[in-house]
Amino acid sequence: MDTVAAVKDALDCQNAKEKAAKAMRAFSAWQNNPAIPSSFPSPNINPGRPTQPIMVPPSEVPRRGIGSIKGKAALMHAVAHIEFNAINLALDLVIRFSSDAVFESDLNRIEFITDWLSVASDEARHFMMVSAYLEANGFEYGTFPAHNGLWDAAIDTSQDVAARLAVAPMVLEARGLDVTPQIIEKLRKNGDSEAVNILEVILTEEVQHVYFGTKWFNFVAKRRSKDPVTYFHELVRSHYKGLLKRPFNKKARFDAELYEDFYLPLS
Repeated sequence: MDTVAAVKDALDCQNAKEKAAKAMRAFSAWQNNPAIPSSFPSPNINPGRPTQPIMVPPSEVPRRGIGSIKGKAALMHAVAHIEFNAINLALDLVIRFSSDAVFESDLNRIEFITDWLSVASDEARHFMMVSAYLEANGFEYGTFPAHNGLWDAAIDTSQDVAARLAVAPMVLEARGLDVTPQIIEKLRKNGDSEAVNILEVILTEEVQHVYFGTKWFNFVAKRRSKDPVTYFHELVRSHYKGLLKRPFNKKARFDAELYEDFYLPLS
């Protein structure tokens, strides 16, 4: 199986742990043989996913305090669901957009694929870490309901690589940089060092993922002769409902080269 077929196989896989394992293997295979295929398969609008968790509106997702094991499990389950969707987002970026004419050269395509397969592999590892935490505490991915907001955004931006990059990594994933430090502090005060360690790894590595979003958005904007900041504002206003929420993790966003002129006017 060539790398692109392996990516499609991972994207379509319905078992969450198998998907994670296949995503990591796809990146490893690509590293060993980064060859541009003659064609890319068409991705399904919805990737493979297990029958559990059930999908509910965001208002119906359980929100529990971290004072109980079940409450912490519900919190970490939400993290697992984000990571599961993030695997699919990165794989979908590769399959859906690597053949876009904006990249022009194979060198650009190779770099794009390398970046996003590395993200898929990271997200897969994060998912496995959180899954292990859940299982050690008597739960598993699928125990609690979840919502499909992240993938709804992916569907809405499925026709344009710039819109996908603007909304997924630069808005939704950047939001994780803002809220995760507060969650870490609460868990630290609760004495859950294992959860803290997991979230600290995720937070550190998510900075690079947001950076890849910023990097490739700027690339696409310039190829389309667009001012990146103005173009970002235009796309976010078209594809994202509401304003960006404060407070912002300005240092993490700065490290991801997502500067204030991008996000402050939208807050």
